[in-house]
Amino acid sequence: MTYAKAKERVARLREEIHQHDELYYRKSAPEISDQEYDHLKKELAELEERFPSLQDEKSPTRQVGDDRAEGFETYRHREPMMSLDNTYSEEELRNFLQRVQKLFPSKTCSFLVEPKLDGVAVSLTYENGRLVRAVTRGNGVEGDDITKNVQTIEEIPHRLAGSGWPEVMEVRGEIFMTFAEFSRINAEREKNGQALYANPRNLAAGTVKLLDAREVSQRDLQIVLYGLGYLSDEVFAEQAEISPKLREWGLPVVDWTRLTENFEDAWAAIQELDELRRTLPFPTDGAVLKLNDRALQRQAGATAKAPRWAIAYKFSAEQAETVVEEIVVQVGRTGAVTPVANLRPVLLAGTTVSRATLHNRDEIERKDVRVGDTVIVEKAGEIIPAVVRVLTDKRPTDSRPYVFPTHCPECGTELVRLPGEVATRCPNLSCPAQVRRRLRHFASRVCLDIEGLGEAVVNQLVDREMVKDLADLYDLQAEELERLEKFARKSSENLVRAIDQSREKELWRLVHGLGIQHVGATAAKDLVRHFGSLDRLANADESELAALHGIGEIMARSIVTYFANEQNRELLARLKARGLKWEEQSSEEDASDRSLLGKTFVITGTLPNYNREEATVLIEQASGKVTSSVSKKTDYLLAGTDAGSKLTKAQKLGITIIAEKDLLQLLNT
Repeated sequence: MTYAKAKERVARLREEIHQHDELYYRKSAPEISDQEYDHLKKELAELEERFPSLQDEKSPTRQVGDDRAEGFETYRHREPMMSLDNTYSEEELRNFLQRVQKLFPSKTCSFLVEPKLDGVAVSLTYENGRLVRAVTRGNGVEGDDITKNVQTIEEIPHRLAGSGWPEVMEVRGEIFMTFAEFSRINAEREKNGQALYANPRNLAAGTVKLLDAREVSQRDLQIVLYGLGYLSDEVFAEQAEISPKLREWGLPVVDWTRLTENFEDAWAAIQELDELRRTLPFPTDGAVLKLNDRALQRQAGATAKAPRWAIAYKFSAEQAETVVEEIVVQVGRTGAVTPVANLRPVLLAGTTVSRATLHNRDEIERKDVRVGDTVIVEKAGEIIPAVVRVLTDKRPTDSRPYVFPTHCPECGTELVRLPGEVATRCPNLSCPAQVRRRLRHFASRVCLDIEGLGEAVVNQLVDREMVKDLADLYDLQAEELERLEKFARKSSENLVRAIDQSREKELWRLVHGLGIQHVGATAAKDLVRHFGSLDRLANADESELAALHGIGEIMARSIVTYFANEQNRELLARLKARGLKWEEQSSEEDASDRSLLGKTFVITGTLPNYNREEATVLIEQASGKVTSSVSKKTDYLLAGTDAGSKLTKAQKLGITIIAEKDLLQLLNT
């Protein structure tokens, strides 16, 4: 490559990397995989090394990505918070270990191998054993003060336990979200017709940067700590001593580590971790190797952006090649139109994948995904299948760009895109697809709990135009229902009776059942507890709502928007006329079932008959409390299948572990 072409390529690479840094660090919405990003930076570093006159201190190869955002105060790290050099190559990893060993020819260098979590880097400062500050990596020199958000994470002690800690200590780690919590939030968004989050890392990063700590508390963030920044007193001789001591002080740490003496041992540990990570409840995208002797670490020093004594070996994401057979759009409960690629079935990460989300219209256009294309798919965050890229060299000659529909595929209404929104929506509240989803939500166990009103029945009611909105349910007669498939007189009477009984259900169930965007069961209870009446809630202003614990600005705006809509007001008037409960005493003292009063539960894993939200309702109806994190204050861990780190922690703390049948027995007694 000539100097002129190298100069042009370097400029283009720097601009492209800066754009991806903005998407990754500031917007938590990366458009390419980590591996693709790392390849861009590697190409840039090689060109800068080959043409030294092109080197620049402001180059992305010499700087840490900057995650600082508007709305936060910045705070300077006492000791720079660097990133790590990384590799995907076994040979490069071997060279790294040899390079470090050559720095200390008279020493035998051992290396600690730890999991590399795919989360958000954070630094906690403890002074005299008390947590005083939590700061993001930022640009490595200073970061955003996210103390209030981090204080919502129950695992973090506000005061250290034990003794022997330095007077001032920066302890560093990773904030992350488990696969289970990620799936719970996405399931709720799918039910609300909202776009799904791509992976746990992006969601954790976006959550950490919310300006309202009350909104952060609604999501189960977790943290592990594994490193140190500034210490007023040096109390560690080896890296391997850090995690046991942090655990002794009450801080959450990584349980799995391996101390290795040579490359063969280190490589064996990495292979062990590669197998283990598929069973871990949190996203792990590699292994970190650190020189164990901390005195040698200080002698080895660092480059402008990374220590010379540590490296990350990153696992390649599992990918597969398949064909897009069809692109369809789905209409959600709130009218959001989500494109989905139907794929030729392919085995990926141990499961057969036949569908992949395309997120929105912009995503299809950016990647130019077309029907008939051969594509590479991977499980983003090992959860949601995603189309990574199109293999254009395999594209059929008669291929045509995909044209996003201009009208709703269900009702024919012209689609709209509101300012500031990514989603394209169907604005017709009477759209059959939206009505079906709203009815299923309204009748679900966590809302009005109408037995017998399942998906098949809802589909028939809407398709036959017997029900066009929620209020129509209360006009149904048994004689009409007999016309439905598999319905006889008795089943018709049972459904009418179940619908009639729902008029007396608690007010919070109705508030939740209305399907107001962002309002889940917990928020519905908080709103009813405060207002006590649906009329008072409907007339509340945004500032009053936002001031309530657990509501926040986004939810408040959504509530005001819902009640300002004329169609929604007409629906509410019809529901009120049909006798649904409209007022409820706000005092918690009125709870009739107090069998679990004073008991705190944590739910983990998959239960046989109830999802997490439904189990929460059962517990709260009996005056119990459900929290997201296991602590010494937890009375019971309700564990289903695939229970992960919460089960391990509960066992260590000696907390009573129960199954679903045990919970039902507690409720019965």
